[in-house]
Amino acid sequence: MLISGRGSNLQSLIDAAKAPDYPAEIALVISNKENAAGLCVAQNAGIPARVIPHQNYESREAFDRAIDMALREAKIDLVAEAGFMRIHSEWFAKTWEGKLLNIHPSLLPLFPGIRVHQQALDAGVKESGCTVHFIVHELDSGPTIAQAAVPVLPGDTAETLAARILVEEHKIYPQALKLVAEKKVVLKDGKSVFRT
Repeated sequence: MLISGRGSNLQSLIDAAKAPDYPAEIALVISNKENAAGLCVAQNAGIPARVIPHQNYESREAFDRAIDMALREAKIDLVAEAGFMRIHSEWFAKTWEGKLLNIHPSLLPLFPGIRVHQQALDAGVKESGCTVHFIVHELDSGPTIAQAAVPVLPGDTAETLAARILVEEHKIYPQALKLVAEKKVVLKDGKSVFRT
């Protein structure tokens, strides 16, 4: 898993992976920030964790190549990102195509990028939510694997909306990762293809 922050989605995936029939194991956590709280989440779960500070690299691709090397050393098959606040190089997105997932706190394609909950409130939408998607080179535009919606309530702030959406993130990310790990959904010709 690639993280930059608190690691709440990391914890939800760790919890899901404890089930004997769960088809994936969280085998490595990488953060670009040495003070990310998610590193403690990994440590408490006994999962190896590494810090690869992005500012130590002269380019986006050089940073991505360092991540790629760490993933390969650990024999990683799938990469799940959660709150990883870096945009990947085209090289990395193509190298890991179909094996790279992200969760985004909106109903994509609505509200890509950052300050998502404020974007939703400013737009006056009645519904927001979260999306698990395959990562492609274009920001927050990869094919959807799973979505969950929540109502936008009168008086909502970015914080209250974020908290309600986070509950759904913790439900759908383990489900989406399971589908990908079981090859019940694959990325093919730029689309998510669901298999029975």
